[in-house]
Order: sequence, then structure tokens, then C-alpha cells
Amino acid sequence: MGKDARPNWDNPMQFVLACVSYAVGLGNVWRFPYLCQMHGGGGFLIPYMIMLVLEGIPLFYLELAIGQKMSLGSIGAWSAISPYLGGLGLASVMTSLYLCLYYNIINAWSFWYLFHSFQSVLPWAECPLNANLTGPVEECERATPTQYFFYRETLGISSSIEENGGVHMGQALCFLLSWIITYLFIVRGVKSTGKVVYFTATFPYLVLFVYLIRGVTLHGAINGIVYMFTPKMEQLANPTTWINAATQIFFSLGLGFGSLIAFASYNEYNNNFEQQAIVVSFINSGTSIFASIVTFSIYGFKATVNYENCLESTRVLLLNAFSLSEDSINMENVFEWLERLNSTYPQQFAELGLPDVPCDLNKELDTAVEGTGLAFIVYSEAIKNMPLPQLWSVLYFSMLLLLGMGSMLGNVTAIITPLRDFKVFSHISNELFNGLVCLFCLLLGFGFTTPSGNYWFTMFNDYGATFSLLFIVLVEVITVSYIYGIRRFEKDIEDMLGHRPNWYWKIMWGGVSPVLLIALFIFYIINYIQGGTPTYQAWNKDKGQSEVMEYPVFGQLFIGLLLASSVCCVPLTALYVYCRKRRHGSHHKRQRSISTVSP
Repeated sequence: MGKDARPNWDNPMQFVLACVSYAVGLGNVWRFPYLCQMHGGGGFLIPYMIMLVLEGIPLFYLELAIGQKMSLGSIGAWSAISPYLGGLGLASVMTSLYLCLYYNIINAWSFWYLFHSFQSVLPWAECPLNANLTGPVEECERATPTQYFFYRETLGISSSIEENGGVHMGQALCFLLSWIITYLFIVRGVKSTGKVVYFTATFPYLVLFVYLIRGVTLHGAINGIVYMFTPKMEQLANPTTWINAATQIFFSLGLGFGSLIAFASYNEYNNNFEQQAIVVSFINSGTSIFASIVTFSIYGFKATVNYENCLESTRVLLLNAFSLSEDSINMENVFEWLERLNSTYPQQFAELGLPDVPCDLNKELDTAVEGTGLAFIVYSEAIKNMPLPQLWSVLYFSMLLLLGMGSMLGNVTAIITPLRDFKVFSHISNELFNGLVCLFCLLLGFGFTTPSGNYWFTMFNDYGATFSLLFIVLVEVITVSYIYGIRRFEKDIEDMLGHRPNWYWKIMWGGVSPVLLIALFIFYIINYIQGGTPTYQAWNKDKGQSEVMEYPVFGQLFIGLLLASSVCCVPLTALYVYCRKRRHGSHHKRQRSISTVSP
């Protein structure tokens, strides 16, 4: 390992902001609200906060302590603990590499939407005309304008992963721009990153606050907020609720990627990381709840608009079908008229083919969406119905962009820091080495801008990190607790902080956290096996909707490669070190025997 003087953060605040910028990402905006919606609204906060205390904060603390103590990236830090564990750091680098390959495509989509927001009419607000200019494009009519803009205009998506084509030039340019900005953010290593995080960590909160004020004043927003904070306590008896709470805490804090170890390695030796671990963990969880209030106010607005549109359509249908006067039915008495007409003219009413409850606000609110569907379709749908939609669109996609870029700083640092610890790379300038890493990721990532790129994006997102991260962090906590030893770890912490960790930390590291991780690990394996052939959502342009398809054989093989490649780094590196030691041992024995028999 290189022994050159290691740069440091200018002050502890830079380190905290870097951790916040990295940990607070897109998952807080598009994953946590979805889980709240799926698992009982406010009731989900109970298992979420319990898992934060039992799993999130202790493991966050552990990674910061290792990075600060060793002053090395993930590979060097774990090799210092034991040469056999170098593969653990290598697994983290591999996982971060997979994340870097596809994560910036989300930023490219944000750029695409941001650039299209500066138009008098938002392009996803209405369907474009067909080639003959006689009416809307059929695919758009079958779907919605927001779905059409995302799947056709933004992605240029194919009908399956097996169909491919050329690069989407607009997306490729936005992707290139994303990597250029990422490079500029990390060009001088921690010195440039430390300046950037002041903006990337704080501006999203400003936008969220503005959106909160706007959101709660929208028509029907209160319906969404009430829905969020109305707990469905029966969900607490559902094991999946607890598993999803634990998983969300785990991934939201960015554990296992090596980014936290890398960030902490630039700290002063006596920096108070214990306090920082608690602060950053609670800021991250608080942001998830804050973002959910904003999201559910938007949900409430969108659901209310859809509900009232449904009522208006039903009102017009009844007026025309039964030749009633215009002012006889209004939005408030639609359901009364439905009952009255159904009992008075049952046969004629049945011919209308209306469901028992044609319009249901709760059903609208129950429609759960996550990921890109929430960020780029549901939000776009709500934005187009707001006054001054261009302003809200620019603010929203600027926020998404900064959340994504903030996380990219951590992702790239998790690759660069451990590699630069090696002598072979330590003599290369920061500008050149960081540029080569970004260029490598850029060239491989261009595949995500092809027509089938979104399906490969989904594959990487679903299988590139989940399994490997659970494995990495499980090995980390077992290593620290039972191989390196908690008592030895305590002394290291005392050396840095001036006091030993209290009983809470030791109980979490030694028992509770490993048990939770083992349970999650087993659940993931069982769930994967029981799930059968892996599937993905393919866009059917003839129906104007997504449909479930099975991955082809090559896709399943690639999933297996993603699952195994980073995990295999741990045993293969340990085997390599063992064989190397045996070879060196036998070589030294031969030398001794030769020197013994020499005259």
C-alpha cells in the first residue's frame, strides 16, 4: 500500500455533509413512500424506527470506525485486519462499480426532463400528433401522455430485452453530461468533493421545503397526508413489513458499498465519528419521512383530481343516458343518483356497465408506485396539473438531479479510494486516475441508452447489489465481532475517541445485528428460489401498458453472474492469499534446508 500523506476533509462538517449527500438519495424519495403505502401508512414507521436502532445506526458506526482507524479504503482496511479479508473490500468495489454503471442513467433521465421543462406546454402534458396530423399518436392514446413521454420519447424502449437497436442520441448526450459533471465533482479527490457537498447536501432540502408548502396547499393534498398518517396496525403482524423496513434502512444508509469507509478514511484520527454516525442516520430517516409527506400530498392531489374526473365522467354519462336536466346531478349527489337510477331503471342502468363503486378515492390512494414509475410518471402527472407547471418541473428535476449526483460522489469514491491506496496507482495524478475511472464507467454505461437499456437497468438495479451487500455487511460485522474481536475494536475506538463504546453498541455488533442480517440473507435466498424464473416489466406499445415477461436464458445467466461475481471475491481472495503463503512457506523451507547442507 502507498504510504504518502493522506488528504483530509477541511473540517468535520464537510464529512457530515458528504455522508448526508451520499446516504440521502433517490430511495428516500421514491422507495420509502412506496413502502409506507404498501405497509400501513404511519404504522410502517414503527418497524422502520426499530430497525434503524437495531441495525442501521450500529452498522453505520462500525463502517465509519473502521475507515477512520485504518485511514485506508475498503480493500486496504480489511486487508489490514486480515490478509484473508482483502476480498471483502474487493467485493465492495465490484458492487460499487455495478452501481456506478447504471446509476448515472437516472441522472441522464433527470437532465432530459429538466431540459424539456423549458417549454410553453410540457411535452408530457398532452399526446403528440401522428404523422398525418389527423389525431394523437395511437400508442399515446392507449397509454397516457406521461407514460408515452417516458417510455417512447425518453427511453425509446423496445418491446423486450431481446430486441435492441442503436443508441438513443438524446439520452447518450445526457448520460455523457452526467459523467462530465461527476468527474468535475471528484476531479481533485476529497478536496473538490468537500466543496461540492455544501450544495448537493443542502439544495434538495430547500426544494423539498418549497414542494412541501406547495404540496399541502394543493386541492386534495390533505387526503394523501391523512392516508399516510392513518396507521393500519394489522400490518405489524406481517413479517414482510419488518423485512422491508430492515432492508430499507440497510440500503438507504449505503452500507456495504465501501463509500462510508472511504469517506471516514479522510477524517482526522480523533474525529468524533460516533456522534456523526447518529446524526447522519437520523437525518437520513427524517428526510425519508419528510419526503413522504411531500409525496403523499402530491398523491392526495393526483388521487383527488382522478376521483373528481371520474365523478364528472359518471355524471355526464348518467345525464346523457337518462336525459336528465344539466343541473339535476352534481359532484356531491352522484352516488345518490346512482342508487336511485339503479332501483328505478335496473335494466337500462345495467346496460351502462358501471361497476358497483365507479369512483373510489381510497382505491386511487391505494395504487402504489415506486422507482422510476413514481419519479418520472406519477410526479410528472401531478406537475402538469399544477399552476405554473414549468416552474415546479424545473425545481423537481433539479432536486432529483442533485440527489442522484450526491449519491454518485459516494459511489465513485468507493472505487477510487481503495484503488489509489495501491502503490501502482498512487503515483498517477488525481485528475488522470479519476478521469480514467469515469471514462471506463461511461463507455460501459452507454449500453443503458439503447432501446433495451431500461431492461438491463432493471436487472442491475434488482440483482447487482442486494444479495452481495447483505453478504458483505454480514461478513463485516462477524469479522469485527469474532475475528478481529470486540475487545480489540473497543480499544481502537477508545484510542480515537477517548472512551469505549457503551453496552448498546456491543450488544448490537455481537448479537442483534448479525442475527438480523442472517435472517435477511436467508429470506432473500428463499424468496429468490421460490420466485421461480426472474421476470421484468416490458412495455407493450400495442396495449399502451407494461406486462410481465420472463428473462431469456442469457438474461438469467447474467443475473447469476451479477449475484455471484462480487460475492466470489471474498473466498477467491482468501484462497489466493492462502496458496501464496503456502508457496512462500515452502520456498523458505527449501532455502533453509539448502543453507543447512551447504559446506
